[in-house]
Amino acid sequence: MENIRFVKAPLKIKFEEISGADEKYKREFDQLVSSDEDSIGQWLKLAKARGETGDSDQVLLNLIVELHRKIDDLSAFIKNEKPSYLKLAFEEDISEIGFEHFKLLNFELEKDKRYYARIPMPVFPKREFALFFKAIDKNIAQIVLMHELDIKDWSSYMSARERVMIREAKALKGV
Repeated sequence: MENIRFVKAPLKIKFEEISGADEKYKREFDQLVSSDEDSIGQWLKLAKARGETGDSDQVLLNLIVELHRKIDDLSAFIKNEKPSYLKLAFEEDISEIGFEHFKLLNFELEKDKRYYARIPMPVFPKREFALFFKAIDKNIAQIVLMHELDIKDWSSYMSARERVMIREAKALKGV
């Protein structure tokens, strides 16, 4: 196994081993593309592509879009509408992440088995990342498929966690 660089990251993961046909997992994976469940985000992306937002304050525009999402969430809550995701067999803690890997805290994976997973990520906007991974060790997984936007946000989150670890190390040295 190659030398994988990990950083501490307190995340949760729901996952299930893929046995046989993975059509139901692929279907949910495709549904969790942020544009499919986020009409206002899709509208903003198209408006930017057409150049209609050039004179707008981008930060303010993004905040307004996020407020719209919150209103949509509240409306769905009031109407008792919940997104229907697959019920996955396991829920576990992730202790560390790498750019293409993560390490489970307690669960023992079966080497070379494939899994489907969802990870609620603390990114803006808040959402669940859908991904497929392969066990390369009893508690280390390699991500084999993730949406492009989720890859960027995963990498940004990992970099942010690295900065936190560096600040903590500097603070402890100074004590």
